[in-house]
Amino acid sequence: MPVDLESLFASAYTLRLPIAVGTIVVALLVALFAVRRRWDRVARRHPAATAAAVVVLLVVALPAGWYLASPLFVSTELIEPAPVAVARPTADASASMDAGGLDPTAAASPSSTSEAPPGGSAQPSPALATETSGKFSGTDDFHFGRGTARLIVETDGSAILRLENFAVRNGPDLFVYLSPSRSRYTKDAVELGRLKADRGSFNYRIPAGTDLSGVMSAVIWCKQFSFQFAVAPLS
Repeated sequence: MPVDLESLFASAYTLRLPIAVGTIVVALLVALFAVRRRWDRVARRHPAATAAAVVVLLVVALPAGWYLASPLFVSTELIEPAPVAVARPTADASASMDAGGLDPTAAASPSSTSEAPPGGSAQPSPALATETSGKFSGTDDFHFGRGTARLIVETDGSAILRLENFAVRNGPDLFVYLSPSRSRYTKDAVELGRLKADRGSFNYRIPAGTDLSGVMSAVIWCKQFSFQFAVAPLS
């Protein structure tokens, strides 16, 4: 029966705290056994071999331990300005002028400033961009996710994914994806890049030509262990 390495790695990462505690307990038991069997005498008789074994163990254990454990206490924050403010249609175009704003229809044609269309109120001003958004949730209690994903399509056709007031459990090798599924990463998800920080508000420019019609969610995915940390369904 073939071994599912992705599931194995994901399970190992999810259980890394119990695994770490178990490893420490096993190491202490081995040390106690070594003292009882007087392995220290063997080590003193072969100092070069003992030193080489210790060096190899440290070279393997220290980087691996740091890679797996550092996300538990290392955190980064990044704040980037929002790419564009979405203008929502207003029934009264003069409201924005009273607030010191600029009516985007004012410069469109001379007649727009002279009279309202027949039948009453002014027409709504056009939106500067379209947007879908959703709230992040984590995969489980440990792999939490919070904040908002905003998929903004600007009037020139360019698109940006903004993670806003965002927070996620830090981890190794985390990337941001746009997925055609509302609940999970899929192999045909669009990769936007490495996660810039585990906290904050920041943007990802979506590659030109990307078909956004089937995008249903934003996903935080760990490549190394093929494990989903958080997802935000977009609507």
